[in-house]
Amino acid sequence: MIITFVVPPSLDGELPAERTAGCTRLVYPMPNIYELIVAAVLEKEHDVRYRDFVLENEGEKNLEQFLMNDKSDCYMLWSVNLSLETDLKTIRHIRNCHPEAWIVVMGPGVTFFTQKLLLDERVVVVRGEPELTVRELAGAISTGQHLDSIKGISVFKEGNVRHHPARELIKELDSLPFPARHFIEKYIYTNPKLKKHPYTTVLTSRNCPYKCIYCVPSSLTFAREIEFKRDHDRKPPISYRSAENIIEELDMLAANGYRAITFIDDNFITTTKRLRPICECVKKHGFSWGCQARADAITEEVAAILHDANCGFVDLGVESFNDDILKYIKKDITSEQIYEGIRLLKKYHIPVKLNILIGTSPLETKETVKDTLRKAKALKVSQVMFNIVAPFPGTEFYDLARENGWIAGGDYVPTDVQHHSILNYPNLSSKEMEKMLFRNNISFFLRPSFILKNIGRFGSFADFKIALKALRRKLFHT
Repeated sequence: MIITFVVPPSLDGELPAERTAGCTRLVYPMPNIYELIVAAVLEKEHDVRYRDFVLENEGEKNLEQFLMNDKSDCYMLWSVNLSLETDLKTIRHIRNCHPEAWIVVMGPGVTFFTQKLLLDERVVVVRGEPELTVRELAGAISTGQHLDSIKGISVFKEGNVRHHPARELIKELDSLPFPARHFIEKYIYTNPKLKKHPYTTVLTSRNCPYKCIYCVPSSLTFAREIEFKRDHDRKPPISYRSAENIIEELDMLAANGYRAITFIDDNFITTTKRLRPICECVKKHGFSWGCQARADAITEEVAAILHDANCGFVDLGVESFNDDILKYIKKDITSEQIYEGIRLLKKYHIPVKLNILIGTSPLETKETVKDTLRKAKALKVSQVMFNIVAPFPGTEFYDLARENGWIAGGDYVPTDVQHHSILNYPNLSSKEMEKMLFRNNISFFLRPSFILKNIGRFGSFADFKIALKALRRKLFHT
C-alpha cells in the first residue's frame, strides 16, 4: 500500500501552524519527528512517502496539482489545534481527487476535536499515542479487513461517530524505530540558538510528571495526555527510552553528518544517572545542542555535567517570578529555586532561555507582568520568550476558565499564544495582555545590548537571515 504523509500549505489565511510544539504559528521550522516515528513504523511493511508543502513554499494550487497526479492509497496528516481548518480543507481536496482513498489523521487536534475532520467513512482519526494504532490500522486497510477491533481510533459509520476503546500506552519505547529522517533530508532545519548544521531534534521521553494547570506539552505528549485523561482522570505516567537506545540514535546521527541537536523532551533533565551517559555521547560527537528543563532540576552537579558536554542552551519554563502565581498554577517551584537554577547555569557559562507566560492566573495584573519583565531583564540571560497562556481543552486551566467565565466568547477557539489572547480576567483584559506581550517582546529583543550580544553568535550570514525572519514572525506575525 502506498501511504503519503502530507504537510499541507496553510489554507486558513494565516501563517502555517507549527505542528511539533503545536500551540503557535510557524516561527522557524522544526522536524516533526513524531510523525517521522510513525513513518518509520509503517515503512517496514508499506511504500511510505512524505511531502511538506510548507517547506517547499508551495500553495493550494500546488497541493491540488499534486493530488490530481498522485496515486497513493492512503494519506496521513498530523493535526494540531491551529491546523484544524487547514486540515479540513486538505481532506476535502484529497476526497475530491481520490474518492476511495483512506485518510488517517492523528495528533492532539483530532484527539480532542475528534469529530471535526470525520467527513466520511474512509477518514479515520487516531487518538493519543499513534504508533501501534497506525501500524495495526494500515495493516487492516491494506488487506481489506474490518476496523471494528482496532483500539484508539474514531470512525464515521452508518451516520454516527464511533469512538473505539483507548489503546494502552506503549510500554517499551526502545521497541520503536528511530524517526525516518531520510524523508526530510532535502529540507533545511535550523535553531537560532545553535550555530552548527545539519540540525535535528531528538526525543528521549514522553510526558512530564508535574501538574502545572495550564501546560500544553509537545504535540505528541499532549495527544497522549488528552486520551489517557479520559479514562483515568489524571496525567499518564512518564515513559523513558533507555540511555543505551538514545546513544545508539546519537551515534547514528553523528554517522549521518548531523552536528546540532535539540532534545525536545517536555522535561529532559531528570536524574544524573541518565543524564551523564547521554552527555558523554553528545560530547564525544561534538554536537552543538540544547534542551528543555525545570529550574529546580539544575543542581551544581547537573550544571557541571552540562558544561562539560558543551551545552549550547537550557530552555527553562519560568512563567512568572511571583510566588503566589507560581503556587496557583501548581508549578511546584518557588522564585528562589528559579533564581538558583539560573545562577548555576550562568556560573557554568551555559546560555539560558527563559519562557515567560502572561496570564496564567487571575492573580496576574499589569504590575505583576511588568515586575516579571524587570526581573527577567535584570538576570541578563541569553533570551526571554514571552507568550500568553491559552485555556487549552484537556487542561485543568481550561476547566477553571470556563467555570469562571474568563474565556471571551464562552469557549476555546484555536489561538496563537505568541500574539493573541482569548482570556478576560476581572483585572486584566485580553487586549491588555496582547499589548503587554508586544511591548515586552519589543523591549527585550530590540535592546541594543541584546542585539550586540547575539549578532556574533551566528555562524554565517544565512544563519543571521533565518534568525531575523524568525524574530520578525515572532514580533509582527508576518
